[in-house]
Amino acid sequence: MRNKVLYCATVDYHFKAFHLPSMKWFKEQGWKVDVAAAGEIDLPYTNTKYNIAIQRSPFHRSNMQAYEQLRQIINQNNYEIIHCHTPLGGVLARLAAREARKKGTKVVYTAHGFHFCKGAPFVNWLIYYPIEKYLSRHTDHLITINREDFELARKHRFKADQIEWVHGVGVDTEKFKPAAPNEKAALKKSFGYAPDDFLLFYAGEFNKNKNQQFLIQVMALVKDDLPHVKLLLAGEGALMEDCKKLAERLSINHMVEFLGFRKDIEKILPICDAAVASSHREGLPVNVMEAMATGLPVVAVNNRGHRELIHNNKTGWVLPNFDPQAFAQKITTLAKREDVRSQFGLNGRKAIIENYSITKILQETVHIYEDCMAGKEEEVWAAQ
Repeated sequence: MRNKVLYCATVDYHFKAFHLPSMKWFKEQGWKVDVAAAGEIDLPYTNTKYNIAIQRSPFHRSNMQAYEQLRQIINQNNYEIIHCHTPLGGVLARLAAREARKKGTKVVYTAHGFHFCKGAPFVNWLIYYPIEKYLSRHTDHLITINREDFELARKHRFKADQIEWVHGVGVDTEKFKPAAPNEKAALKKSFGYAPDDFLLFYAGEFNKNKNQQFLIQVMALVKDDLPHVKLLLAGEGALMEDCKKLAERLSINHMVEFLGFRKDIEKILPICDAAVASSHREGLPVNVMEAMATGLPVVAVNNRGHRELIHNNKTGWVLPNFDPQAFAQKITTLAKREDVRSQFGLNGRKAIIENYSITKILQETVHIYEDCMAGKEEEVWAAQ
């Protein structure tokens, strides 16, 4: 019988967006690959897709049903490896896998940014820290995606057998790459922009954490000095209408474009001149990595994910707090200094290729999977 691996997360789109390379690797090794998550996406490299009743809210009563579903799926299939992602996926899968783990199943959990971290609200430490620390004892490999989380898990002595550091989920540096300088003006025109429009880009769900309102306030400060600047906001969410009203109230709705949910980010980024990021909390933000891979300088507000990726005066700037004036000054500098934009962009793409490409991340992840398999073989020999 073939070896089996189960991937679990809150929603199935998570795997389509971030984990197809590792799923493909398992298929190429002859493994059976199953997925358990909410949703009905037809995922490639998948043998069986379980649509479970998991919800993002930890207090939603259907999560008890999801737990029972996961427990039955795990106990019936004798998986060699279970790799769980997202907060709820990580909680329910590790609880459901406790009996299987006693029989040799290896449980891997990727923390895509602990909710408790330096600068996080006290309530986050009160709620999420004890949960993650308790569940670490039911984890063979705890994967963190930034240095701060890695050091935090070790400092607080999380009980996972191994605490690992993998550099995010990886970026396709062939898909996300800069446009040739002589093509950029034509590409801008094809999207309806003028060659001298200075385009800023930010992708993210419209919610309190992503904080698009801050960027709109910054736009109001640069409108007189930079009349050709435009802020392109990709994404959907509960706060989109509030952001539209704010832009209208500040009389800059002509400078802010709400692109909605987009599947062509790799085509939009090359027409832009810089990326911006305003979130309060990030693990290791894919939107910033994609922008850097495309050769864009980045101006961002300080958080652990932004600190990890953006090096001041080398690939962009990380500002210490939510100061609209300071942020506006950096945007103005980039708009007026093509030499700075170009050098930051070159440095950023080089850093992404060297440290965060899909190839690099797959190598790091496969090493963990191979360690799981080696550990299982040792347990079999010990039992004999």
